[in-house]
Amino acid sequence: MTDTALPVLITGASRGLGAALAEALAPGRHIIAVGRTTGALEELDDRIRAAGGQATLAPMDITVPEAMQQLCRSIHDRWGGVGLWLHTAIHAGPLAPAPHLADKDLDSSIAVNLRAMARLIAYVAPLLGQSGRAVFFDDPQGGEKFFGHYGATKSAQMALARSWQAESVKTGPEVRILAPRPMPTATRARFYPGEDRAALADIRAEAARLLPEILEG
Repeated sequence: MTDTALPVLITGASRGLGAALAEALAPGRHIIAVGRTTGALEELDDRIRAAGGQATLAPMDITVPEAMQQLCRSIHDRWGGVGLWLHTAIHAGPLAPAPHLADKDLDSSIAVNLRAMARLIAYVAPLLGQSGRAVFFDDPQGGEKFFGHYGATKSAQMALARSWQAESVKTGPEVRILAPRPMPTATRARFYPGEDRAALADIRAEAARLLPEILEG
């Protein structure tokens, strides 16, 4: 079990799975919710408070190193660390054939999906210490046709997470990689616009299903 006295840091908390996990964890843990959309974070805060929880909102862009450094310094100064870090932030680059990937879209995908996470690992690892836990979420689209922007960078993100997982087995923090079921998120809607969303897993139900895998052990 992670230290329940320490807050939970969720990067990518404004919508989708990140928001659902924030709500699911909030009754017993203070949530530090990071996201770019201020309005969505404020709506999340309203829901958390209505359920009796507390959150600290950080409307920040994870690709800005100075902002993330400031955030982590503030967390250290106020709480001393975090017990749990959930990283759900993602950039869904548009579908395109491999010979026609756009530099702008590829750069954005790399910046959010890989480079920002690499920096966050460096910044958040000291806050987790030896006993904290970091959780990442796989979405195996690598190698699928037209998924060059997203699939390649998401695969690279998971490769980095697995490297950290292997490196920290004896020293901590613990690193877990989970595989959510397909959900009706904005990211998925961009890739499958005509899909029957009724057949997908409810986002809050999926957060509830994942919660034991996040917390137990």
